[in-house]
Amino acid sequence: MSPGARVQAGLLLPTREAAITGDLDERALVRLAQRAERLGFDSVWAGDSLVARPRAEPLALLAAVAAATERITVGTAALTAPLRHPLTAAHAIATIDRLSEGRLILGLGAGFPYPATAAEFGLAGVPFAERAGRLMETVRLWRSLWSREPPGSFTGRYWHFSGLDGLPRPARIGGPALWLAGGGPSAPRRVAAGFDGWLPYPPTSREYREGIDAIHAATAAGPRRDTAPTGGLYVTVLPCTGAEPARQALDTYTRAYYGAPIEAMRRSQAFIAGTPEHCLARLREYVDAGATHIILRIGALDPAPYLEPIAGLAAALTKEPAA
Repeated sequence: MSPGARVQAGLLLPTREAAITGDLDERALVRLAQRAERLGFDSVWAGDSLVARPRAEPLALLAAVAAATERITVGTAALTAPLRHPLTAAHAIATIDRLSEGRLILGLGAGFPYPATAAEFGLAGVPFAERAGRLMETVRLWRSLWSREPPGSFTGRYWHFSGLDGLPRPARIGGPALWLAGGGPSAPRRVAAGFDGWLPYPPTSREYREGIDAIHAATAAGPRRDTAPTGGLYVTVLPCTGAEPARQALDTYTRAYYGAPIEAMRRSQAFIAGTPEHCLARLREYVDAGATHIILRIGALDPAPYLEPIAGLAAALTKEPAA
């Protein structure tokens, strides 16, 4: 996004929260996406997990959302790409991009370095130690498949394919935008090498600024130096009457979602809670640090009471130009 452009705000669909509470009604999630479109959100997103944090399958859900909406961007936050065969995933992604008429963004991750995530990879028959390499090779394969003149074959470290000429293609030449989810010291190099955006969740705006500056420096020194990646942000937000009610509500949420108290989760992820004025001020700190597309996760197992206050925060943010 160029300087002075409008900040965009998205809503994370509560697929994991629905699984935790046992309210497994995917049609309700589609209706929520439609409501988000009416409330003015720029995008809606779906997370991914097989058994570590079970939820609705994101590509299937977003296909339904794409068909039921007209304007809003649909995205994955984030798709664990190495869990899937890259060609069958490319087929599904191309279909969603056509259903949405080019409204798809793919936030992609390699999977958290946790035992539960390693168990997911074991169930899928994918070596956990190869997850980062498989992610980067998947991106390279998809880029080639979706190019203006796609090759009929592909040779990489993990996959060798021929006869690719007939694979259905997305609505857009080049395919949907690909964002790298997560942080770490390797993120700037990986974003610069093959991604259109960055989707981290750093606990402070200072850490976000350091990361986005490193990505811009790596991009300027690389082959894609004329294309600045989008600065995304994944942040959990909960507007409340005050600091202590907000802390208690978030603690209930993180214990149910992660099995950990909010004090532990704040050390690694962005959580913002308190009065609406406090939440907006904290979000603006990330905008000032370079965030241009902010994905808001509602920090409650029942997000319904908070949807309109969160929409109000989104509207306030998106009235302002990006830094």
